[in-house]
Amino acid sequence: MPFSSPPLGLAALAVTGLALLLPATAGAADRRAVVSFTTVDVGATKNPSVAIVPFTDAIYSSCANAPAAKSTCQTIGGVDYRYGIGQVEVTVGQWVDFLNTVDPSGRDRHRLYDPTESGTAWPKFGQINFSSSRPRGRHYSVASPAWTNKPYGFANFLRAARFVNSVENGRVLSRTTGKANGVTTITRRVQLSPNTERGMYDMRRPKATRSKKTGFVLPSQDEWTKAAYYDPKGGGTLSYWKYPTNAGVFGDGTATAPAPTTLNASTGDVTNGATQPIATYHAANLPAPTWCPAKVQPASNCANVNPFGMDPTAYDKAFQGSLSTIGQARTVSPWGTLDQGGNAVEWTDTITPTPLGTSKSRVWRRLHGGVANAPGYQMWPSAVGAQPQDNALFTVTYPWLGVRIGVLGNPKA
Repeated sequence: MPFSSPPLGLAALAVTGLALLLPATAGAADRRAVVSFTTVDVGATKNPSVAIVPFTDAIYSSCANAPAAKSTCQTIGGVDYRYGIGQVEVTVGQWVDFLNTVDPSGRDRHRLYDPTESGTAWPKFGQINFSSSRPRGRHYSVASPAWTNKPYGFANFLRAARFVNSVENGRVLSRTTGKANGVTTITRRVQLSPNTERGMYDMRRPKATRSKKTGFVLPSQDEWTKAAYYDPKGGGTLSYWKYPTNAGVFGDGTATAPAPTTLNASTGDVTNGATQPIATYHAANLPAPTWCPAKVQPASNCANVNPFGMDPTAYDKAFQGSLSTIGQARTVSPWGTLDQGGNAVEWTDTITPTPLGTSKSRVWRRLHGGVANAPGYQMWPSAVGAQPQDNALFTVTYPWLGVRIGVLGNPKA
């Protein structure tokens, strides 16, 4: 499971202005799509890290001050350089353009797609359809228009790294600087590249790490944590918030957690954006946020049809919580990012030691952010999830695994 925390069942389990899809150039047999990313500039270099014991309701100035479980204590959040991080998660629309750019023939040599992701196989969660009969460079399509600006939710690390390589090997067409929520933003229009195997990450190496000091990346655990929780104005506790949405109070459980979003039943748009702070997650004693694409007919298919042959009762229990449209929760982190709390849990490129009792041959990476179907504690800084980078089971059965892009320096601009 994605989180090396107190054991969770599948039902409890639950990375940029808005990164909207831009239309690709039409007519080319092997088109190279153009997408837009807006990143926020994260400064306050040499900020202090904090110490956490995984999945506990506290932070400490150092592991020496952690009162218990010091063997599992770790420090997070300290970054001594400027960097950029996506204001929102990578969207389904962007992912479709990526697939059509890097796999124009539809052969899927690098296992970037699974039929589980289709709206036919999985009416409620299926985001992307595949058709072998469509023209070259058009085999993949958004399953329903409502999915276009939702986070892509079927990423493993290998898929995420190949997406970043496509961006890194692409061509930056324009770069625009702006301001949002009091921080500097940079919007880049990038023509994607079909080259996915080398770039920022060398996919021939199982333990691939960054190969360049400048370029597009997946955020590291520290970069992700700093953008989500570190308050350069000194708010929160030790200058860290408890949630990416608000300072909260360490030690009070989830009493000061953000309110959950409510979603339009047929579009997944957030309907309570005026309520602040909010996040898309499954709050205790409340229904999980949920929606069913309007084009699914009959609508009961969302409750009954799934690719695993589960009966409706078991399926409803195991798969609660839907992804919401990016950015519509409106609540921002100290650095102006959106949806780092809730929605899709997000990959980082940080390699973590293999947990006890698991195969040492597998490479594990850190994930962060809470999930649409998970409780509030999954949004704490101490929720340092871990997952094998190539877990085929979760890639096809866990529709909440997302991606947020990062930037080092000023690539190709």
